Amino acid sequence: MERFAPAATRLAGFAGVVLGWAPDTFWHATPAELAAVVAVLRGGEGEITPPDSATIARMQEAFPDG
Repeated sequence: MERFAPAATRLAGFAGVVLGWAPDTFWHATPAELAAVVAVLRGGEGEITPPDSATIARMQEAFPDG
């Protein structure tokens, strides 16, 4: 079983070099978000479903453009 620190260091390096993520972006991303990005870069396994209109409306309320 791999220890957390070496795995996190390797993933943080990957996120910085390949994705251009700053450390703050990496540490605020969820494991699911990082896994989704890695899956897409590997050729994507499975289908990516776009958000429905209700989800988009909730996002627009939570993050208004000003």
